[in-house]
Amino acid sequence: MRYFVTFSYNGGRYHGWQIQPNGDSVQQQLQHALTLLLRQDITVTGAGRTDAGVHARKMVAHFDCHEAVDCQQLVYKLNKLLPYDIAVSQVEQVADDLHARFSATSRMYRYYLHTTKSPFLSFTSCELHYPLDFNKMNEAAALLLDYEDFGAFCKSHADVKTTLCHVTAAQWHQTSPTTWYFEIRANRFLRNMVRAVVGTLIDVGRGRVSIDDFKKIVEGKKRTEAGESMPAHALFLEDITY
Repeated sequence: MRYFVTFSYNGGRYHGWQIQPNGDSVQQQLQHALTLLLRQDITVTGAGRTDAGVHARKMVAHFDCHEAVDCQQLVYKLNKLLPYDIAVSQVEQVADDLHARFSATSRMYRYYLHTTKSPFLSFTSCELHYPLDFNKMNEAAALLLDYEDFGAFCKSHADVKTTLCHVTAAQWHQTSPTTWYFEIRANRFLRNMVRAVVGTLIDVGRGRVSIDDFKKIVEGKKRTEAGESMPAHALFLEDITY
């Protein structure tokens, strides 16, 4: 029997989602907790891989179990056993052929930034102190919907079979006079893609890169031409749809 686990986590203490040989990961914590509670070796498969320091407001993973599971009770027990920075909201039985990663139809990320010093945002938002033209940044962001190959924003030497993605939304939103977030939705994302896109859009906002230059960067498909990768702590996986 197959089960989906929906949960959230603060990625600050972890070396990303995926199990690592030399550091703690979210996958390792969840897998260990399920193995203890269900008293059998459990392997969890996540909907995607978040990098070290990246957070998830909604993450989904699946596992298979030989026996029926009391889903509500398992949620309670997982939350008692898991560390303070991982919280399970739902466990549900699904069809055996449903896959947390391959059955997902879209994923949505948000990158948060603020423009004045804040003791409350420092761990979940990127602090910037130079002027940014968000209208220009949104003009450039809208162009992402016209392209399919995002090799320019893929981490160099990443082990990927294709750099094609279908982006369906990309826009900056203002939430207060000093806080913003960039929201992007696509069927899939490349490693480091969102942080590289944000870094390049910030170059547009600072006047370092024109709209035409931005087009050339995307069309050129070279990571060396795009902007820097922004810090991980301000990035959230916000939603996954099936």
